[in-house]
Amino acid sequence: MTAPRGRTGRPPLTEERKAEIRLEIARAAVDLFVAQGVTATTGEQIGQAVGVSARTVWRYFPSKESCVRPLFSEGIEVIAACLRDWPPGQPLGQLFDRTLVSGLNVVGGPDRGTVGALVRLTRTEPGLRAVWLQTYDEAEPAFARALAERAGLPAEDLRPTIQAAMFNAALRAAVEHYAWRGADASTDRATAEAELEATLRSALAVAAEGVI
Repeated sequence: MTAPRGRTGRPPLTEERKAEIRLEIARAAVDLFVAQGVTATTGEQIGQAVGVSARTVWRYFPSKESCVRPLFSEGIEVIAACLRDWPPGQPLGQLFDRTLVSGLNVVGGPDRGTVGALVRLTRTEPGLRAVWLQTYDEAEPAFARALAERAGLPAEDLRPTIQAAMFNAALRAAVEHYAWRGADASTDRATAEAELEATLRSALAVAAEGVI
């Protein structure tokens, strides 16, 4: 009697590959949302753009609007690390001029103008707005922990909690201001980066008046 053979098939995906797939789906969803709107976009279309099935899309995301979440949340830890390393006495704007622009995922990637268009869609698409605001809500505790660590305070201390709330609000206001009034998909990358950096610097200068 022959012993049953073990099951064969594709090896399980690594966490790194899963993250790559999530990002690929996110970028495809952004392109489709900007090109034809959220309502007209289907899970099948998003999957086809990436080369996966709609079933795979729903395995990674509960809704089509949530597909964009990796683009909104990817830079949270980068920004938190910058806050932990912020030297006492150094103006906040100096620390974040370059690092924050590169870490601020919402306008990162190969096409900042397109993702900026996505942020503009959050004004009229409630589902996208919910994902956008939830991302910032989840970022705030990470920023508070970083500021507490920098100051040598307990994570639950009120001061870093308030500082994080101010900083987080300044970031969101700056990105929305940039997206709604600044560069669009036709703007070249260098100009878009310069405009975003200037907007962030202005917002952080205002926030720093209450943080420092």
